Amino acid sequence: MSKSSARVLAAGLSLCLIQIGEAYAQSPSTQNQTIALDEIVVTATRTPLDITKAGSAISVITAEEIAKESPKSLADVLRRVPGLSVVEAGGPGSTTLVRIRGAESGQTLVLIDGVRVNDPSSSAGEFDFANLVATDIERIEVLRGPQSALYGSDAIGGVINVITRKGEGAPRFNTSVEAGSYSMKSVRAAVSGASGPLSYAFSLTGFDTAGFSRYGYRIGRIENTRLWPLEPDSAQRLGASGRVGVTLSPDVEVEFGGYASGNNAQYDAAFGEFPDTPSRSRQQLLEGYSRLTAYTFDRALRNTVMVSATRTRRDYRDVSYFGFPLSTSRSNSDYAGDRVAAEYQGDLNLGTFGLLTFGAKLERDRLVSTSRDVLPFPGPVIETNDAAQTTRSVFAQHQITLFENLHLSFGGRFDDIVDGDRFGTWRTTAAYDIPGSDTTLRASLGTGAKAPSLFQQFDPTYGTPGLEAERSVGFDIGFDQRMMNDRLTLSATFFANRFRDLIDFTFDANACAPAQVYGCYLNIDRARSTGVELSADMDIVPLLLRMKAVYTHTEAFDEETSWRLARRPADTGRLGLIVTPMQGLSIEPTVIFTGTRFSSPGEQNKLQPYARFDIYTAYKVNETFSLFARAENLTDARYEEVYNYGTAGRSFSAGLRATW
Repeated sequence: MSKSSARVLAAGLSLCLIQIGEAYAQSPSTQNQTIALDEIVVTATRTPLDITKAGSAISVITAEEIAKESPKSLADVLRRVPGLSVVEAGGPGSTTLVRIRGAESGQTLVLIDGVRVNDPSSSAGEFDFANLVATDIERIEVLRGPQSALYGSDAIGGVINVITRKGEGAPRFNTSVEAGSYSMKSVRAAVSGASGPLSYAFSLTGFDTAGFSRYGYRIGRIENTRLWPLEPDSAQRLGASGRVGVTLSPDVEVEFGGYASGNNAQYDAAFGEFPDTPSRSRQQLLEGYSRLTAYTFDRALRNTVMVSATRTRRDYRDVSYFGFPLSTSRSNSDYAGDRVAAEYQGDLNLGTFGLLTFGAKLERDRLVSTSRDVLPFPGPVIETNDAAQTTRSVFAQHQITLFENLHLSFGGRFDDIVDGDRFGTWRTTAAYDIPGSDTTLRASLGTGAKAPSLFQQFDPTYGTPGLEAERSVGFDIGFDQRMMNDRLTLSATFFANRFRDLIDFTFDANACAPAQVYGCYLNIDRARSTGVELSADMDIVPLLLRMKAVYTHTEAFDEETSWRLARRPADTGRLGLIVTPMQGLSIEPTVIFTGTRFSSPGEQNKLQPYARFDIYTAYKVNETFSLFARAENLTDARYEEVYNYGTAGRSFSAGLRATW
């Protein structure tokens, strides 16, 4: 879809919605139909907040929406959110990265229950969403725009906070099984509840697929020139999560939680004369925390102390073919990234003067990597990296409401990397409810920063000690309009960001140290991004037909070359319908479209636009059992998210869900 046609589609959609809204607003049969819009979020301000009072652009993905997505990749659910670009390199289990508003994937901060899980061992500190398994997730909050003032490093593009279920009420059990195309099998079980002062929630999820070749699958220019079939690349994934809370007194509560996932996947080298190789990767993510919450001063001050630890482990068994006659090369590479942190947060209720949030954090990251040649000549295990750094941070934020309708926040943070860079960031937001209009105006302005990764600084071959933090400044302004007795919500946001001191790799011998003959990392780039995010949620015919649509237009460029940034499509969107023709039956067709983009820097390897048509349907048999089925890519569209890497064709699956 071209840029002009996408804009015409968005404009036409908005006009159509407004006209339909006016028609239905006067319908007597709909006067008493309302949608509960007030929703509490915690990521926007680090405190519980009515989403209508948030000056920041934030989206919430509910547990119900997550359950409707395919189990092969939880990242697919993020395609529902405006401003996000999701790229999966070759099907389930492959590297999956998310970019927000044109920022790099390493500039997206990912939290699980408030614990930072970005990988300290990756080259840019990014989070691979192949490690995120759909355990018993209550919701996902996506906060867009620079958020370093509250969350520190990595939050230049925004924050994705995955919040698992907290037990409450009577015991609740949930299980599901599913099977489908590509020999896919999935199973999930969860239990949660509370008894007296104790609450609990545990879940377990497993997924397996025979998959397809990551390299070249359904790509004509590759398949048509091969002399033998491409081999499929399988994937297996296992995930578990748990939370236990104990109320010690009306003013004191402790909680312990954790998340674990394992992702085993075959992959292809995808280079040279024989790119289809039997390489294999294994990834593990472990996260755990303990949190103490205590109220003091007659509950005017809430104190929260959290201690957390994460470990990301990545092992690669790489196979490559080269030469004539054909020779085989095998090597093993292992990466381990550890993080331990202790954090205090205080929330002081100032009455009519608002809420003051303040705190401090101590965090230590470590990277250890090793490698070994196996073929053609076995070699010793070589430690290629062992580096660590400590970061000390303080932050504060003041929230206040003026004239009952104007909600303001002002915040700042200072991060000090021991023996490294120091940086300060700030952010301010405003949300104004226009009286009697069901209109909310919102705006935010702030700065972001990302500390250089351990690999970029200390890798013995490519690292450059003394790198400065990447920095950004960004703002957004938008509105939310509720109509038709809250049955229609329209949202629009304009955003702009500028990035400087971006860390990139260079082969310039004059810029690198004499020993770095293969290149090095330097602060050399500047970039900018601007765009608009549109969304609509409309209950067209109550109890029968509902529509949800999102559209994003992004202009993201390298300021030095004026080239478009790689893997940032100019246009993305999603249009979904929810049809309930009879009680208990739901049919949900969805169209996802992505515009033209470039897979590689320098506007290389152009990828064509595509649209994918999916359908999800579910039938509630009784209060316990539900049947569901999904069809993906029904039109069998051929497309690539990464150049030369395949994507799934027309596929089907079905399953059974039980809740009691």
